[in-house]
Amino acid sequence: MKTDSTKKKSAKERIEHLKKTINAYRYSRLVLNKEKISPEAEDTLKKELFDLEQLFPEFITPDSPTQRVGGEPLKQFKKVRHEKRMLSFNDAFSEEDTHDWLERLSNFLGRKIGGPFYAELKIDGLAIELVYEKGILTEGSTRGDGEIGEDVTQNLKTIEAIPLKIKAPGSKFKIPERMVVRGEVFLNKREFDSINREQKKMGLKLYANPRNVAAGSVRQLDPKITAERKLDSFQYGIVTRLGQKRHSEEHEILHKLGFRVNSNNKICRTVEDVFEFRDYWNKNRERLPYEIDGIVVVLDDNKSHDAAGVIGKAPRAAIAYKFSPKEATTVVEDIKVQVGRTGVLTPVAVMRPVQVGGVTIAHATLHNADEIKRLGLKVGDTVVVSRAGDVIPQITKVLEEMRTGKEREFKMPDKCPIDGSKVVRDGVAWRCSNPQCGARHREALYHSVSRPAFDIRGLGPKIMDRFLDEGLISDAADIFELEEGDIAALERFGEKSAENIIGEIENKKKILLNRFIYSLGILHVGEETANLLAQNISSIKSGISKPIDILKIFQKMSLENLQEIQDIGPKVSQSIYGWFRERRNINLVEKLESAGIMIATPRLRPRQASGRLKGKTFVLTGGLESMPRDEAKEKILSLGGDVSESVGKKTSYVVAGSEPGSKLEKAQKLGIKIISEEEFIKLIK
Repeated sequence: MKTDSTKKKSAKERIEHLKKTINAYRYSRLVLNKEKISPEAEDTLKKELFDLEQLFPEFITPDSPTQRVGGEPLKQFKKVRHEKRMLSFNDAFSEEDTHDWLERLSNFLGRKIGGPFYAELKIDGLAIELVYEKGILTEGSTRGDGEIGEDVTQNLKTIEAIPLKIKAPGSKFKIPERMVVRGEVFLNKREFDSINREQKKMGLKLYANPRNVAAGSVRQLDPKITAERKLDSFQYGIVTRLGQKRHSEEHEILHKLGFRVNSNNKICRTVEDVFEFRDYWNKNRERLPYEIDGIVVVLDDNKSHDAAGVIGKAPRAAIAYKFSPKEATTVVEDIKVQVGRTGVLTPVAVMRPVQVGGVTIAHATLHNADEIKRLGLKVGDTVVVSRAGDVIPQITKVLEEMRTGKEREFKMPDKCPIDGSKVVRDGVAWRCSNPQCGARHREALYHSVSRPAFDIRGLGPKIMDRFLDEGLISDAADIFELEEGDIAALERFGEKSAENIIGEIENKKKILLNRFIYSLGILHVGEETANLLAQNISSIKSGISKPIDILKIFQKMSLENLQEIQDIGPKVSQSIYGWFRERRNINLVEKLESAGIMIATPRLRPRQASGRLKGKTFVLTGGLESMPRDEAKEKILSLGGDVSESVGKKTSYVVAGSEPGSKLEKAQKLGIKIISEEEFIKLIK
C-alpha cells in the first residue's frame, strides 16, 4: 500500500509530466496551428491535472496550464490588451464533478449555493471580444493568453451575425461611450461540409472539425478569405457595467441591442434542472446546425459571481459541464492475454476506467502483437482512447511524452494461459497449438455461468462467444470485472442491455458454497459431488467465506481425507486433490477473490443414514416458489434421500416447478412419477 509520501511524490511526477505535455500541445495548436491530439483528449489531460492540483495544492505553480488561458498571439497581428482578463472554464464531466464544484463554491462564499443558474450551450468555436465606441464596432480580438489577444477586427467585420453598429433598444437606454461584449465565432455543420467537399475536389487534405476551420479563418491575414468561410457568431457576455444584476439579464440586453444570442440557453432554478438541461442536449445535439461539446453553467446572480472571484484561469462561479468525449486519455495498467473460442490469443489492455462516448470502459482489445508494436505501447503508458462513431473503444495513440521510465515492455507468452500448450504463430495471430483448447475453454466458461453454478441469467452462449471474440473475457473471474461500457460499446448492444447484464453479474457475486465448487469445472465433480464437498466443508467453516479460504481448506486435505467423504472414490478424490494444487487454478481462485466473489457456507445437515426418504432419488426441474432449489436439495438429503441432475430408471420422483425443462418430458416417456411442488412439500414435511 502506498504511503502518503509515496503518493505525494507520485502525484508531483504526474503533475510535472502533465504540465509539460499540455503546454506543448497547446502551443502547437494555438500558435503553430498544428493539432497533435484532439481537443477532447487534451481536455481530459487538463481535467486530470486540475483534479491532482486540487488534491495537492502545494504543487500548483504559476506556469501550470490551469493558471492561464490560451497561448501567445500570432506575431502577424497587432496585439490588443483586454479591458478585463478573458477567462476560460474549469471542466466537469459528471454530476459528481458538478456537485464537487458547488461544494467548493459554497465553502468559498460561506453559504450553500443551490441556484439559480444560467445554462448555455457550449459552442465549439473561438472566443472573441468586441469593442464598440459610440455604438460603432471599432475593435475585435481573439482571447490570446487572456490578457493580450490578436486584433482581428477586419476579419470579424465579415461575419454578418456581428453588428457593425448597435442601436438603443428604447428611448430610455443610453448606449455607453465604450461598450465591451464577448462571444464565440463558429462554423456551422453545413458550411463545414461544403468546405470539405471543395477540399476533396482539389485533392487537398480534409479539415478535422469545424472549430479548427473557424479558428483558422479568423486568423487569416486576408479578410476576403475569412468572408468566404461564412462564419457565424453568438454573443454571451457584457464586460461593461450597465446595471445588470443577473447573467441572464446580459443576454436579454444583448438581444435588444441587436446581437445574436443563443435562444436555447435557459435559466435553471436548481442543479437538478442543470442536469436535465445537459442530458437533453447530450441526446439532441445532432439536431443543432452547429457543434457543441457541453454546456456552460453560470451562477446567475452577478454579485455572488463577482464575489467568488477567480481560481487560476477560471471563474469560481461558472463551469463547463462537458459531454462525455469520444476521445480521452487514461493509463494502461496491464496487458492481459485472452484466449478466444478458436484458441487465438488476443492481448487486451486493462486500463484505468475512463468515460468515452458516454460509457465507462476499462478494457480495449489490442488485436495482436503487431498492433502493440505499431502503437509502441508499453504497460504503464498514458494513451488516447477513441470511440468515434460509437464503435468499440480502441487505443489510437501512445503519449510518449508522459513516460517516466517505469513502463514495461510486453511480450506474447510462449505457453497458452489456459492449458499450458505451446503457442504458435499463425499469420498475424498467435494460437494455442492444442486444437481442442478453444472449444474446451468455451465450454468451461458456459459451465461457470450455468444455472447450477453462478446462474448468471442473460449470459447465453452467443453473448459469451461475443465476449470471447472481443477479448473481454478469458476465465470466469473476467466476467465479474466487466464494466458497463465494455459491453455497451459492442455492436448490437446498448446501454440498457449492458446495464442489465452488469446488474445481474453484480447480484451473483455472492454464491452458495456448493454452487461455487461446481462452477470451478473440476473433472468428475458434478452437482451431487459438489453438494457432498460443501457439506463436508460447512462442518469446518460456516458463514461468509472468501475464495481463498475455500482454496486453503482443500489444499490442507489429503487424498485420504477426500476419500473419507461419503460416495467420493479414488478417481474423484485424485481429480479434486490435483485441481487445487495446479498453478493456473490457484490463479483463477485468486482472481475470483479480487473480483469480489463472496461464498455463503451455511452449516448444512449431512444426509441421514436413515429417514423416510431413504432409497428415494429426486430430480428437480423448473423453479420452486416456496424455497430455493438448494434448500430443497438439503431437505431431501437430510431425510435420507438422494438428488440427481438427470432423469433415469433409478429416479423415484421428478418434482415439476414452474417452467419445467426437458427433464419433465423424459420422465413422462419413462413413466416416472411426477409430483407438484405442493406434493413435494407434503413429502418433506
